[in-house]
Amino acid sequence: LDKAPGFKEDADGTVWYGSRVCVPNIKPIRELILKEAHETAYSIHLGSEKIYQDLKQKFWWYGMKRDVAVYVALCDIWQRVKAEHQKTTGLLQPLKIPEWKWEKIGMDFIVGLPRTQSGFDSIWVVRLHESMDTKLNFSSAYHPQTDGQTQRTNLEDIYQASIKMSPFQALYGRRCRMPLHWDQPGEKQIYGPEIIEDAERQVQIVKENLRIAQTRQKSYADHRRRDLEFAVGDYVYLKVSSIQGLRRFKVKEKLAPRYIGSFKIIDRKGEVVYQLELPDRLSGVHDVFHVFQLKKGLRVPEEQLHMDDLNVQNDLTYIEYPVQILETA
Repeated sequence: LDKAPGFKEDADGTVWYGSRVCVPNIKPIRELILKEAHETAYSIHLGSEKIYQDLKQKFWWYGMKRDVAVYVALCDIWQRVKAEHQKTTGLLQPLKIPEWKWEKIGMDFIVGLPRTQSGFDSIWVVRLHESMDTKLNFSSAYHPQTDGQTQRTNLEDIYQASIKMSPFQALYGRRCRMPLHWDQPGEKQIYGPEIIEDAERQVQIVKENLRIAQTRQKSYADHRRRDLEFAVGDYVYLKVSSIQGLRRFKVKEKLAPRYIGSFKIIDRKGEVVYQLELPDRLSGVHDVFHVFQLKKGLRVPEEQLHMDDLNVQNDLTYIEYPVQILETA
């Protein structure tokens, strides 16, 4: 110590570096200091830089800044509560353009029905598609962008920029005659082989317009997104959102949990969708999720869930009630 500049030892055997106590390379001691600085009621899970600036006023050990950063990053509460300030994850994956009309059909569930004994509240007819040899592809849970065409094409006679015509015209090869045009003569009638030729020509036009539109949309969307991939066996946190039971008197939701878990990935269903191993408590939730709803867990969880205080619903929301009402208007 006499040869090490800045270090000294007092009469009690404590080693000092300037005015800071040197912490020995004993893991339990260092973890106790980090826990006290990060997890107590007075520290409220601060970020690594703030904790480091606070600790370095009193303590010193080699690699302390790195140890602080690792400890905070692995904190389970920090991972579930911390807001992400990055681009949305998951590059846009355009749907495959069908070869012909009615080859692919988008449909919504009938939801909000009384729950069955199995815990389901939706209806989906599955018998007919088996006899007709059709294939069902379910979208990822709570990601309506996957099948936005279902909502948008309900307005059949509205011009769509993606196909440069209305859905009605793309399907039938002619404009829909609305009441405003009933006093006008109809369009030219075609028969026989001309019908097939005209339909094939319309389909090729629509497919090319869709291809151009998808390329343009993907270019715009990916500029505001970032790619993120997981591997089977990884643990991830699942995003949830709060529904306020009572307004929180101008208090922000800064400390409200944003994620639950972590959960194990058991399969990759596509470029940006993953299947999770969910507990029985979430049996009513479709277990396939888009990557934007997931955040990588940095360690294997010691506890499976943190849902007891949240009462997470099957739509991945929870009602947030105030702990105490301090003042009323």
